[in-house]
This record gives sequence, structure tokens and C-alpha cells, in this order.
Amino acid sequence: MFVVLVNYLKPIEEVERVVVPHRTYLDELYAQGVLLASGPKIPRTGGVLLAKGMDKQELWEMLQKDPFCTQGIAEYTMIEFDPIKHNPILKNLI
Repeated sequence: MFVVLVNYLKPIEEVERVVVPHRTYLDELYAQGVLLASGPKIPRTGGVLLAKGMDKQELWEMLQKDPFCTQGIAEYTMIEFDPIKHNPILKNLI
């Protein structure tokens, strides 16, 4: 499983210009079963993605297709972890 930290590289006005295509791309990752959750950081300096089901390189390649990446809006930091302890409600998701 991965926590992906998204850090904006551009002013929020430029981020807003790409939010709709970015979220459309995230919808594709949800449909593929890659993402479990996503949303903006507070304060809005980037976002956080929770992903599963693949190796690090495969996820990295998917993220490079995100409009935030292709348009130089944000950079990504991936943290891989093994959720050995979790709420039972998540059992079938991780």
C-alpha cells in the first residue's frame, strides 16, 4: 500500500486550471481499483492519495500520466507501507 503526497509546484490559480482533468484521471485510477482515497491537504498546498494493488514502479508510471504531473503542476512523494494492523472494516480493501 502507498501514501502518495502531492506537493504543488505552481500557484493555486494554475492548480485550479488543471483540477478537473486531474480529478478525471483519478476517477480512472479508482475504476481500476488503484486508489482507495484522495483529497487536498489542509492548508491546500497539495494533496494525498492512498493507493494499493501494484508495485512502486507501476504506480509511479501511472502517476506520471496525471495532468498535474504532465503539466508541471505538482510533484509526488511515494511512501510504501505494509498495513499489518488495520480496522477490520478495511480487510477486503487492503
